[in-house]
Amino acid sequence: MKIAIVGPGAIGSTFAFQLSKVGHDVTVVARGARLDQISQDRAIVLDTGERCAVAVATELDAAIEFDLVLVTVLAPQVAAVLPSLKHSRARKVMFMFNTFEAIDPLRETVGAERFAFGFPRGVFTLIRAGRIAPQIRRGTTVSDPAWAPLFTAAGIPTLVEDDMQSWLRSHAAMVLPLMSMGVRSFARGAGISWREAGKHADAFDAGMRIVRALGNDLRPRFIAQLARLPRAVVTGLFWAMSRTRMIRDLGKLGAAEPRMLADMMHAAAPELAGPITAIRP
Repeated sequence: MKIAIVGPGAIGSTFAFQLSKVGHDVTVVARGARLDQISQDRAIVLDTGERCAVAVATELDAAIEFDLVLVTVLAPQVAAVLPSLKHSRARKVMFMFNTFEAIDPLRETVGAERFAFGFPRGVFTLIRAGRIAPQIRRGTTVSDPAWAPLFTAAGIPTLVEDDMQSWLRSHAAMVLPLMSMGVRSFARGAGISWREAGKHADAFDAGMRIVRALGNDLRPRFIAQLARLPRAVVTGLFWAMSRTRMIRDLGKLGAAEPRMLADMMHAAAPELAGPITAIRP
């Protein structure tokens, strides 16, 4: 297939590498230092030196009938690329980024028949000196069942979710406390205190309340199950998790994304968001 990836950061570069590796024609749309790096390499390169060739562009060519345009920029950057996506001849436009905001405006912009949303929950990637170091597990989720087999065949095991809005909001409410813990643990080189873990448990509960208040379900099932646990149990889980490498690796990604999610959740329901504001890194 002919695939364009808008925003080849850590996640976009992982998808570009995997899709190119199995024979798809991949074009990445990049800017800044990432554009310079990929233009020089003409490929996405792993930290091991393995490389997969991609074409590189500075903007999406609206005249090309891409089978798929995968948009992996950060949520605040989406507005800048919406005009080109709206006028593109792409057959499918799949947005893939962390957000708590409503996704209906994106659907309306590109057209319901072309719209899809996904989230790379099974992909964790760091970029070091222009090279990517991906870890890929099961968990990537998409709204359109036509694309799950394509990603799975490319080595990114993918599930299908029929209510992506509920899924995204539930995921954001769950991951915000984890990211916040990660920022603190990475900065200190140690886990958070029991008192801090309790504050993060309160933020998790507040996030779940906001999701429900907006009329969304808690998805997937394990998040709903976690939300039913007593506060003391969640506090203990967070305290222990803050001492793991996984959480510290989340912290390496910085504070920008958890701050963004905290602000989105506060904007959605300020009367419920006090505990979330309290842990905003």
